[in-house]
Amino acid sequence: MWRPQVLEVAALGCSSVGWTLVALTLALEGWRSVYVGGKGGNWMIKGSWYWSSLWRDCVTDTSSVTNCVELEALWAATPFVQAVRALLMIALALGLIAMLLCFLGMDCTYIGGELKTKHRTLFAGVAFHFIGGVSALSAYSLYTNRVARMAFAPVADRTVIRYGIGAPIFVGLVGCFLITLAAGLYATSAILSRKKRVTVLRSSVGRRSASKSLYTSTYYDPSGKSYSVGISRTAKTSDEKLSTRDTFV
Repeated sequence: MWRPQVLEVAALGCSSVGWTLVALTLALEGWRSVYVGGKGGNWMIKGSWYWSSLWRDCVTDTSSVTNCVELEALWAATPFVQAVRALLMIALALGLIAMLLCFLGMDCTYIGGELKTKHRTLFAGVAFHFIGGVSALSAYSLYTNRVARMAFAPVADRTVIRYGIGAPIFVGLVGCFLITLAAGLYATSAILSRKKRVTVLRSSVGRRSASKSLYTSTYYDPSGKSYSVGISRTAKTSDEKLSTRDTFV
């Protein structure tokens, strides 16, 4: 049986790695790329690598000269790129809040209040992790859908560049998987900790009732007086009745 503390530590590691990967994808180049050109017979035909990120569009020729167009202004990027940026920023903000809440709600930390309060804090962190992971996954899915639509669309114009999906997309998807796994581990640890607490409380109540029944046997009445006292009083009453009967005789 896994201990809740072990699951929490594993979830903390998974969430840290997952959000780090998601943050790295914002700075990575080559979200989409394609090579145009090739080799014809014994003659080298000039080719170019077209690649893009969330912040610029670039082209690199065979002489390793790169020319880029920076997308510094908000209106310089296409709407779907702006949407991807916004979703990733929201995801990172939610992830930061989630990591803070989960750290406060862990059983192995001495901050965060009582155990019941820590469980509520942990479940709130799980919710933020899940929502942030869904936001990041939506960003990668939107970008992938846009690239795939352009790549497989039946366009007659040959000047349209058909990009392919780059490595940052897969890095981000791995990060989303780790974030979702961390949320599941946190939720499982909270449930196990709560069940363990209920079991401990029931066992303590059982021990108390057993200790009370040990001192409350048939030789004692509920008021705490000995049963032998009751026997002596009964004997005394019977003696008085016998003496009264003898006097009458």
